[in-house]
This record gives sequence, structure tokens and C-alpha cells, in this order.
Amino acid sequence: MSVIKFKRPLIAGVALFALANLAFAHGDVAPQPVNTDALPEVGEDWLSENPYRDAGEEVWQTAVQIGASGYNQNCARCHGLEVISGGLAPDLRFLEAEEFGDEWFIERFREGYTQNGTTKMPAFGELLGQKAAWAIRTYIEARPDDAAIEDQSAELKDIRDQLAAGDADVEALKARLREIAGEIETLSGAPVADSIAFRAANLLEANPSDTAHAAETLTIGLSAAH
Repeated sequence: MSVIKFKRPLIAGVALFALANLAFAHGDVAPQPVNTDALPEVGEDWLSENPYRDAGEEVWQTAVQIGASGYNQNCARCHGLEVISGGLAPDLRFLEAEEFGDEWFIERFREGYTQNGTTKMPAFGELLGQKAAWAIRTYIEARPDDAAIEDQSAELKDIRDQLAAGDADVEALKARLREIAGEIETLSGAPVADSIAFRAANLLEANPSDTAHAAETLTIGLSAAH
């Protein structure tokens, strides 16, 4: 799959154009704090690259979970649920998961955006802190290619139904979910997609008897994809 990557001038141009057209944005919403106690410290100086991207699976998953909460409270109103933009704000799923993308993201997160004296996006840096910034960044870059999920939707529905019935071969379904998860890529170029197949497989790995929760995860994810 070819991945569309922002180049630095394009990122700035798209972002400025989109934000300039937001009549109502983050400016009239108070930023909500994000609990980042479970994440490793990153120091006082702001980094230019995401420290959680290659920090190991446990740290990465924690960052995704915390980032999801932070994003939904502070960013989804403009940038869309699951980071799927409605067109007014940049689709951050395409922001490349490497140095240039990190630099653009962290600058905008820290400084915000103001046009003609009106705050279109507040400066989150001092309010939420660096750990929250990189957790949100980790969540964003891990968003799966929704077209790939659509391609797998029929089989995922079948797996969901088997899990919901309560008499499924859990090990076999978990293995198949892992295979499907491995076939779903991110749009950012990040190595792992936090897809519904990935989440459901992890739930079954942690508790093979929790088939109802895994089925619910697939149901919610498939509904969101549509």
C-alpha cells in the first residue's frame, strides 16, 4: 500500500488553510487535563521526536490508551472521531510518523494557532504537558487505514458473531485476528496499527474467556468504520 506523506511545506499550507476556515474550533473550549502518570518521564526539555514510538510494546500501548482519552477530550471536535477529519481540519492520520511529522505536530500542539486575534486552536503545551502531547501523537499515528478495515469487514463480522455466540474456538479466532491485524497498515507509516482486530486479539490474549468484550470491540469498531 502506498502511504501518502505530508512534506513540511505542504503540512503547513494545508493546516493553515484548514484552520483559517474554522469559524468555531478549540478556541471556545477549555482544554481538558490528561492523566499521564502511567507513562515514563521524558524530561523537561521538549523533544523533537516521539519517545513512545519505539519504547517497547507495553509503553506504546499505554501511550495509545492515554492518547485516545486525551485526543477525544481535546481534539476530536475539530479533527474528527478516530482522527477521521470531516474536511475542515487536516486529516492527521496522514501526518508521517517520523521526524518532520513529529516536529510539525509538537510545534502546533505547543503554540496553537491564532488568526486575526481569534484563537482557532489553543496552545496546549503548558496546559497539558509533553507526556500528553506525545501520547496523543502516538494515538494519532497508530490509526489504521479505514479502507483496509472495510476490506476485512465481512470476516470481522463473522468472527464477531462467533465470539458473541459464546462457543467459538477462541485460540483459532485469536490467531486469525492477529493475522488480519498484521494486514492492516497505518496511514502515517507507523509500524503498528491500533485496529479493531488488534484490540480484539489483545483482549482475548489477556482473558480468553472474555469473548463478549472482544465481540463488543469488533461491533463498535465496525460501526465506526461505516
